[in-house]
Amino acid sequence: MNKLALIFVAALAFVSTHTSAAGDAAKGKVKSATCTACHGANGNSMVPNFPKLAGQGERYLLKQLQDFKTNKRQDGLMAGIVAALTAEDMANLSAYFSKQVIAQGVTSKAANIALGEKLYRGGDKERGIVACMACHGPQGAGIPSAGFPALASQHTAYTSKQLKDFRQVSINTQTEAKTPARTNDDYKMMIEFTKDLTNAEIEALSQYISGLH
Repeated sequence: MNKLALIFVAALAFVSTHTSAAGDAAKGKVKSATCTACHGANGNSMVPNFPKLAGQGERYLLKQLQDFKTNKRQDGLMAGIVAALTAEDMANLSAYFSKQVIAQGVTSKAANIALGEKLYRGGDKERGIVACMACHGPQGAGIPSAGFPALASQHTAYTSKQLKDFRQVSINTQTEAKTPARTNDDYKMMIEFTKDLTNAEIEALSQYISGLH
């Protein structure tokens, strides 16, 4: 069993020790007015660089807000937004967006869907890459109770950037660069998963994921 698979097993074992977020969706809806400029009405962003929040797991959403608040996940725009949010606000927003319905994604006709599907569903055994669906489900719905995010119908540009940001951790380690990277994944699973992905594979995965529903 490779390192990533071992991490995954440990993460699933950890699930039972956590309780779900318990926010008030009605209060979250009121608070969400400040989010619509970037994330759209009901959490369906129209701008591909901003993620769709609709239908995302409540626990995952709450963790991201908490990580932005503590600067564990870095983003200048989000840092300013969460600065004024209380713990209750973040729980309520997470509850609200988790109950919305995501708009179906669009896949480019030029996308290498076959490559994306191969990696998503089967991984790459020779390189020790575990299939994405192990954590994110066959249809990209994620595992909300474990905090593994839903991916289906997410903007291709956003997914691609996140994969590259996770991969950047390994690039920085190898080259001693200090390029901004994303490090807030539990057990460093995504850092491990992305370290050997090429740009072409990331693009193919991102396109394939956008078309899942």
